[in-house]
Amino acid sequence: MNRTYTGSAGAGSGVGGTAAGGADPPAPRSRNAALVLDLLRTASTAGERGISRLELAEGTGLTPQAVSKITARLRTDGLVAEAGHRASTGGKPRTVLRLVPGAGYAVGLHLDRDELRAVLCDLTGAVVAERRAPLDLGAGAEAVVAGAAREVTALTAEGAPVGNAVPVLGVGVALPGPLDHLRGVLHRVTGFPEWDGFPLRGALAGRLGTPVVVDKDTNAAALGLALGGAAGDAGASFAYLHLGTGLGAGLVLGGALYRGARTGAGEFGHQVLRLDGPPCGCGDRGCVEALCLAAVGRGEMAEAARVLGVGAANLAGLLDIDLVLLGGRTVTAHPDAFVRGVGAVLAARARREGAPEAVPVRIAPGGARGVAEGAAQLLLAPLFGRAELR
Repeated sequence: MNRTYTGSAGAGSGVGGTAAGGADPPAPRSRNAALVLDLLRTASTAGERGISRLELAEGTGLTPQAVSKITARLRTDGLVAEAGHRASTGGKPRTVLRLVPGAGYAVGLHLDRDELRAVLCDLTGAVVAERRAPLDLGAGAEAVVAGAAREVTALTAEGAPVGNAVPVLGVGVALPGPLDHLRGVLHRVTGFPEWDGFPLRGALAGRLGTPVVVDKDTNAAALGLALGGAAGDAGASFAYLHLGTGLGAGLVLGGALYRGARTGAGEFGHQVLRLDGPPCGCGDRGCVEALCLAAVGRGEMAEAARVLGVGAANLAGLLDIDLVLLGGRTVTAHPDAFVRGVGAVLAARARREGAPEAVPVRIAPGGARGVAEGAAQLLLAPLFGRAELR
């Protein structure tokens, strides 16, 4: 099923199918088990019927004996099931195994400044249910946390098979930064200083009774894009630029999500382009975010794209990235204008420097729910041995 639900944020608590509270999401029993699960998930998303134990051994580099022990445990846990037999070139047919997508689910929660979007994803990352609701990030922590808890609870109830509870691994929350993703504590969110120091992870985990992970919206989106192969090469470096109610960046360098020493990387919107420019919500003047949003407010999308392109060119010059991906509600409403405008600035920079080609610019796949889907991957990635991306 792939259902969309709409509702309004309010009070509520409790998530079906899980009794564990706390902050840390569950992890597989071993790195080797994660390798096996990841290969099974890759096969599932590629539409393959299943993989034999011998193929799992070849694909992971583990011994057949080790794979047999691991898959036996995974079958006992309900994560893996037999999927019939495949003819062999010699001897008896091989039993093939498949991932059980409904053995666990992750909630991805995107808290924007004025809207909440929540998705329920199975183990393959497929969205099985979705909710949207209006949100006022300035309404205060208690109101926002209560509303988020209610939407998560409703989402898991609506996405559950009839008569069954959804086994929820946890909730990944993505929202504007800056923040401390390790402790799940917010810093001074631009335009909302009252959130400074609020322990969002602990507050939401306590209300829901399930593990919670918190990260910036741009980091979550970049994680989802990296795992989904949006940049092609697994070791590629790219920037995801998100223009919606604000402007930020998620950075994947050498195939790994980059947060910086103090999790402050990607505050792209607050690079100063004009010293005497208009005031920005961060307290500075002439930031790329202020200039972009001002142009959008005037309906001048070409100018907004040009300003965004200047910022992107600065980033490309600093980090020598392979690709720029654009997202956010403003970009998705005017995709051609932003790809054309940002691409033109990057092309002009390449010509000035004598580069053989400009850094390519594309619209990020995933659309409006890309951040929420990436937030769900904050829970799923470690389960499949992708913790290095987290």
